[in-house]
Amino acid sequence: MNYHRQQQYDAIVVGSGMSGGWAMMELCRLGLKTLVLERGRMVRHVLDYITEHKAPWELPHRGRVPPATAREDYPVQSKTYAFSEATRHFFMRDSEHPYVQDEPYTWIQANVVGGRSLMWARQSYRLSPMDFEANLEDGHGVDWPIRYTDLAPWYDHVERTIGVSGQPEGLPHLPDGIFQKPMAMNIVERMLKERVEARFPERTVTIGRTATLTEPLGDRAACHYCGPCERGCSTSSYYSTLSVALPRARETGNLTLRPNSLVCGVNYDDATNRATGVDVIDTESGERMTFTGRLVFLCASSMNTARIMLLSVSRSFPDGIANTSGALGHYLMDHHYHVGANASVDGYTDRYYQGNRPNGIYIPRFRNLGPETQHPSFVRGYGFQGSASRQSWSRGNSMTGFGSEFKHSLREPGRWRMGLGGFGETLPRYDNYCLLDPSVQDQWGLPVLKFHVTRDDNDRAMRKDMMETAAEMLEAGGGKNVSTYDTWQDAPGLGNHEMGAARMGRDPTTSVLNAYNQCHDVSNLFVTDGACMTSSAWQNPSLTYMALTARACDHAVRQLSAGSL
Repeated sequence: MNYHRQQQYDAIVVGSGMSGGWAMMELCRLGLKTLVLERGRMVRHVLDYITEHKAPWELPHRGRVPPATAREDYPVQSKTYAFSEATRHFFMRDSEHPYVQDEPYTWIQANVVGGRSLMWARQSYRLSPMDFEANLEDGHGVDWPIRYTDLAPWYDHVERTIGVSGQPEGLPHLPDGIFQKPMAMNIVERMLKERVEARFPERTVTIGRTATLTEPLGDRAACHYCGPCERGCSTSSYYSTLSVALPRARETGNLTLRPNSLVCGVNYDDATNRATGVDVIDTESGERMTFTGRLVFLCASSMNTARIMLLSVSRSFPDGIANTSGALGHYLMDHHYHVGANASVDGYTDRYYQGNRPNGIYIPRFRNLGPETQHPSFVRGYGFQGSASRQSWSRGNSMTGFGSEFKHSLREPGRWRMGLGGFGETLPRYDNYCLLDPSVQDQWGLPVLKFHVTRDDNDRAMRKDMMETAAEMLEAGGGKNVSTYDTWQDAPGLGNHEMGAARMGRDPTTSVLNAYNQCHDVSNLFVTDGACMTSSAWQNPSLTYMALTARACDHAVRQLSAGSL
């Protein structure tokens, strides 16, 4: 390829989502001239939230993507909860970005500046000391090269910046953080909490911890509960790259942001054993160019980061840059999803709630915390997210009836419903991987990824227990007509928490990254997105990605200043 060489930067950040946003903000704040390269198109905060407050009847198809369009252009993206007619402009068009599924895998991808930080569910939980020690304790995967105490001050830093509302609970397996006041539970959720905690003293029902403000923070307003958060938030009430990280990076004068820039490789100098920059394809013009930098941070999302590294071959690294361990692309993980129970709740028909609370209740892990909670059929654990609400007029879609009387009856709220859905830990396994498939190329002539991700007996046993415990808690909480579900047939990936592919570890022969997210083999190349995760734990991982990124940036700049990089 013929590349046009551009000016050198202190740091290059690939990706602008959850991790890339934090890398750009921290590196610029620390004084580095930073280039951020984003594959997707530019989206401007507020101005480009074009559907933010539109009602269903203001959308051409009432919020639904026509089935033919979903089937032909978005067969994968349309499977996620956040995809609709009001948000599809944020998502990757699958027809233009193929990948190979040796085993079925649901790969959800954004295609805009800000990435999935625009559409994330904002649940923000710290990993605990036991999560960083689990691999060492039970022998699944390699030992994390860090412990909770290493990351705790960085969790503090992130929470102060993004704003997390939540309720302290004093649980050792779910450390408390720096919280704004918690959102309120409704009457049925409070009833569930009271009855479940009385019946199962080892279980806690709390409000979710969410990166959504309940109190003003700087120039950001408290949430006003309008509801459709995945469309963008013009009041900056929830954290995203566009609302917080990007403006803060710009304020320093150190940021250069380049959208529509597909990074297709990291360049490496064999003589100095350093990454020298990246090769880029401008997706609008087709121009190919090279940018150089003293530091390179890969934050493109777990599998895209793996793909970039696998494409980066040289004499020293014929199997991908920094891949002497052979671990690159392997040990993919995603949380269990679409397993749990639902129920109806009698009574409370004189009660309702105000607004669309962008949060739910949370039941932290209660399995395998010690000998007294050990399950005989699986290791690790899971938690539940859920909510209670009254049925709206849309319940009429599944009811028989017609005429004015029928329509009038739908103006009154229906009965209460409650659901609990589990998120469970999956184990790091070498045979869950994504690797390049040279037989299939994308529109730019680059090999696409081929996925091979399966579930195992530990997954099956955990999901069975998740379904059963969800049902027993709903029954204990007064639920009626309890029904369970487990969509085992859904492909992995739908949990949208992909991790692994370039894991951290103590041993360079079995891992890609060290304790500071540096590649063992290439010290000025950092990976801080989900690819770095050594185990998945059971909590939503975004808060951990941000904390790891902030810590890695601090370390990189210190090393750069000391002349060690």
